[in-house]
Amino acid sequence: MKIVAGSVDPLNKTEEFVEKLGLSFPVAYGLDMETTCMKTGAFYEKEKEFIQPACFLIRPNKTIEVTAYSSGPIGRFVPQDVLNLVQFFKSRAQK
Repeated sequence: MKIVAGSVDPLNKTEEFVEKLGLSFPVAYGLDMETTCMKTGAFYEKEKEFIQPACFLIRPNKTIEVTAYSSGPIGRFVPQDVLNLVQFFKSRAQK
């Protein structure tokens, strides 16, 4: 399983965020807000210049298995839930 993230923030702000949270996975920076939202379906706050979280669980064949879109401070993937989902799908595939 791999985790990647993206941000509309510039490099310096993204690096601060990654360091603050101690992230160990790749985080892209400088994404264009409107293009990213158009391609992912995420909601954005144009005036405040930020994107609400959009999470995707992508299968090895590059199809989307599960998505979670947020329009506020809740509605994000929780690591243990994602792990449980992956284990569920793997066990189902073995049957």
